[in-house]
Amino acid sequence: MKYLENMIREKGEVRPGGIVKVDSFLNHLLDYELYREMGKEFKRLFDGEAVNKILTVEASGIGIACVAAQYFEVPVLFAKKHKTSNIDGELYSASVHSFTHGNDYKMVVAKKYLLPTDRVLIIDDFLANGQAMLGMINIVEQAGAHLCGCGVAVEKAFQQGGELVRQRGVRVEALARIKSIDEDKISFC
Repeated sequence: MKYLENMIREKGEVRPGGIVKVDSFLNHLLDYELYREMGKEFKRLFDGEAVNKILTVEASGIGIACVAAQYFEVPVLFAKKHKTSNIDGELYSASVHSFTHGNDYKMVVAKKYLLPTDRVLIIDDFLANGQAMLGMINIVEQAGAHLCGCGVAVEKAFQQGGELVRQRGVRVEALARIKSIDEDKISFC
C-alpha cells in the first residue's frame, strides 16, 4: 500500500536495533485518513472470506482492527496481555515473548467471545518476530474457529515472523513490507 509506505518514508524514524518508529501516525498518534485507507484495503484483501470476527491484541492493534471492522461490519475481540479482574469465566490463553518489551506475558481471551463457528481475521500493527501473531493463531486454534488469515499494517520481512506464520499455512497480507533498514534508509519489498 503506497500510502502507508510513503508515510513510513516521510514520517518514520529508524532507531538502533532495527526499530522503525511510526508513533506519529500509526501506533501512538493515529492518522485517521491512513486508518480509513488501511481498513478499506483489509476489506478488499479479505472480502471473500466471510469474516465474522476480527481478533487483535492490546494495545496498538485495536485501532486498526476497529476501523477495519467497520468495513467488514463485524465485532472486534482483543486479547488482553494479562488476566484482569474484569475478565471472568473460562479463558483461552497463549504464552508470548515480547521482543519490544523484553518480557513474557500470557495473552487471554474469554471463551464466551470466541466460538468454533467464528471465521476470524487477525489484524495487528506490526509483524516482526511473529510471537504475538502466533499466540493469537494458537488462541483461534484452541477455540476451533476458522482462521481466515492475518492482516498487518507493517511487516519487517527481514525478520522471521512472516515466514514462521506462513510456514503454518496461514495467509498473511501486509500493507507495507520492509525489506531492509540501513541507517536512515528503509527499503520496501
